Formats: sequence, structure tokens, C-alpha cells
Amino acid sequence: MSIAQFFAILVARWKVVMAVLLATLVTTIGISLILPKTYTGSASVLVQVATPDPIVGMSLASQLVPQVITSQVEILNSDRVAQRVARLMRLNENADLRAQWQEATQGVGSFESWLGDMLQINLQVVPGQSNIIVVNYKSPDRKLAAATANAFVKAYLETALELRVDPARQSTAFFDERAKSLRQQLEKAQTALSTYQRENGIVATDERIDIETARLNELSSQLVAVQAVATESSSRQAAANVASDRVQDVLNNGLVAQLRGELSRQESVLSQLTARLGDAHPQVQEAKATIAGLRSRVNSEVARVAGGVVVSNRINQSREAEIRAALDTQRERVLKLKAQRDGMSSLLRDVDNAQKAYDTVLARLNTTSIESQATMTNLIEFSRATEPIEPSSPQILLNSIVAVFLGSILAVGVALMLEFMNRRVRSPNDVAQLADLHVIGYLPKPDRKTWLFGARRGASMQTRLVGYQGKAA
Repeated sequence: MSIAQFFAILVARWKVVMAVLLATLVTTIGISLILPKTYTGSASVLVQVATPDPIVGMSLASQLVPQVITSQVEILNSDRVAQRVARLMRLNENADLRAQWQEATQGVGSFESWLGDMLQINLQVVPGQSNIIVVNYKSPDRKLAAATANAFVKAYLETALELRVDPARQSTAFFDERAKSLRQQLEKAQTALSTYQRENGIVATDERIDIETARLNELSSQLVAVQAVATESSSRQAAANVASDRVQDVLNNGLVAQLRGELSRQESVLSQLTARLGDAHPQVQEAKATIAGLRSRVNSEVARVAGGVVVSNRINQSREAEIRAALDTQRERVLKLKAQRDGMSSLLRDVDNAQKAYDTVLARLNTTSIESQATMTNLIEFSRATEPIEPSSPQILLNSIVAVFLGSILAVGVALMLEFMNRRVRSPNDVAQLADLHVIGYLPKPDRKTWLFGARRGASMQTRLVGYQGKAA
């Protein structure tokens, strides 16, 4: 079917098209006038997703905002909110509604659930382009529409607060028990540390071990020095045992040197006296006696000095032994302090770990405790519903526009259906298609008046030739 044929059919059956269109429009307007009026109460809620949480102090990431809005819309449409609305409006106390529930469900199920389902039928939650959620409720009563919309907003705010507070209360109970357990562990660790310090007499372990370590180092230095002195004194004693008169201490002794000088001078005097007076002269004998006395004194002094070297060596050996014993004792003391410090470090770590765990749980307990007592959320009642002046439905103008659109489609369909049921020639192309003949011309439509009175006008009845040629059927 070509466009020309389509419009030819519509023109030929314009009465049917207009009749169907008018019937559809009149029917729609009539039904719209007969239907009861419905009013829509509209309230809105603002979801503050960009504002930091007043308790936690954290703000939501921007990419999560659509998910939050979607979640809030689902909460508004939930049975929990609807049942809370029924309780807020005291619909569960209405005897007539309970009778309707008994009749509809035979007492099966929950009355509040049934009320919530009835309320959700006329509820419409519209998320806006921003963070505002619009709550619409339809009802034949304008007061009831506004009151129910406001009740849904109130129930939603209370439910959102409840959803936030209930987990916080459960967390508070959990963290409270955990904090008590950790407090006991901390006290136990502190008691063990105090007992260990008291038993070992530890006041300040780090300072004490530093002092003892310094003393150990000092004793080690003294031992090294004494060992060097003892080695040297042992060498001198060995030399004194072999040739005591050539010991360095003897050679450096002033008295021995003085006696030896006096002995040499007396020997020189003896030589002169012997050469001049002879061996039997009393002066020679006296000089010999003096020399013998000096030699005896020298030997005695040399023996005394050599004996001092031996005593000094013994003293150095004894001092070395004492310092070595003191060093061993000090080393044992330092090792004991280190062992005590290691044991105390383990107890200190236990106390620190218990303290950190207790502080962490206590901080979380404080946060959840504040959250469990919160009376505010990030939801704000943006606007309250007021009694609507004009009904929201039926909308006669909108229904009429839709009726014209649908009626036009229906009218065209009826016209085409009638045409297909009773096919007629509407154009030369119809003849060519139906009779399989070529059209060589056509007569114009006669004037109705001249057709009725049998008159013919020459100009209107002239045959117009067209440029079709072809073979006959």
C-alpha cells in the first residue's frame, strides 16, 4: 500500500475515522468525569551525603552517592517503614480495618503487614537529580494524603535512626565486654611486672645495668694494667734471682750507688796506703776493715733491693688475682642484670601490648557508645506535605490528549479494517493492480447537483487522456 492509497482510504472513510476518534475522546472524558478525584500529598527528604558525619567525622566518597540514594529509596519503600506508618497513624487500632483484614485474609498473616501493603499501593518515592527524595501519597481525602506523606517521612527518619543506632548498641555491648576482658589482662600483666621487680629488687633496670656495665669495663681496664705491671715485676724478679746486683732497681738505687762509690774510693785509698805503708800498717788494716764494712753494706742493700722486687712482684700478682676475682664477680652481676632485664622486657612488652589493645577497644567503645545514643542522622525533613488544593487525578486535559492520540490510531485501524473487508477502487493504481490492465484515462467525479437533475456540463464531462498505453486484457 502506497502513501497515496493510504490517504485516499482515510479521505474516503473520514466519517468512520471522526466517529471513532470522537467516541474515544467522549468516552475518555466521561470516564474521567465519573472517576473519583484523587489528591497527592508530597513531602521531601534531604540526604546530606557530602557533609562529614558529626560523630565519626568522615564524609562519604562522591562515587558512592548514587548507591546511598538508591538505598534510601529502598528503605522508604520497605515494609518496615510502611508498618511503622500504620502504627504512627494508629491504623492498627481501627476496628473497621481489622474487620476488612479478617474478611480478606481469614486472619492469616500479620495485620500490620497487611496495612503496610495497603499503604504501599498508593505510595510513590521519586529520587530527584540532587540529594532530595520526594515522597508522594495518593488518596481521595486531601487531608489523609498530606498526613500519610508526612507520616511516611517521619517513619523513614525514625527507621533510619534505628538502623544506625541498633548496630551501634550491639557493638557497644560487644566492645564493653571486650574492654572488661582486656582490662583484666592489663591488670594481670602489670601485677606480674610489679611482682618481678619486687622480687629482683629492680627499680630502674636500664640505669642500674649501665652503671654495672661501666664498672665491669673499668675492672677490665684495671686488670689489663695490673697484668702488664705483674708481667714486668715477674721479669725483674727472674732477673734478680739470676744476678741481683745487675737488676735495674739495684742499679737505679741511690744508696747502693753511693755505697759503691764510697767503696771504690776506699779501695783506691787502700791501694795508696798499701803501696806507701805496707799491709801490716794499722792504717792499712783500718782501711781494709772499712772496705769490708762497705762491701757488706752494699751486699746487704743489694739484697734488700732485690727482696723488694720479689715483694713487689708478689703484691702485683695478688692484686691481679683480686681484680680478676672482682671482674668475674662483676661479670656475673652484669649477666644476671641482663637476664633480669630480658625477663622484665618480656613483661613490659606484655604490659604494652595489653595497654594498646585496651586503648584501641576503649576508643572504639567510646565511639560506638556515642553512636548508640545519637538522635540525629544525615537525613533532614526538607519539606512537609500540605493539603493539596487541586486533585492530581483524573487529569482531564492529559487524558484528552492521550485519548486523541490513541483514538487516532484506533480510528485509522478501523478505517483500514473496513477497507480490507470491502475493497474499493480509490485510484487508477487500484484498477491496474486489481484488473491487471493499463489505465488509459479516467473520468472526473461528477457534480452532485448536476448528477441528481440529469444535467451534464460539457466541461466537467470531458474525457481526459493520460499517457498510458498498453495491451488490453
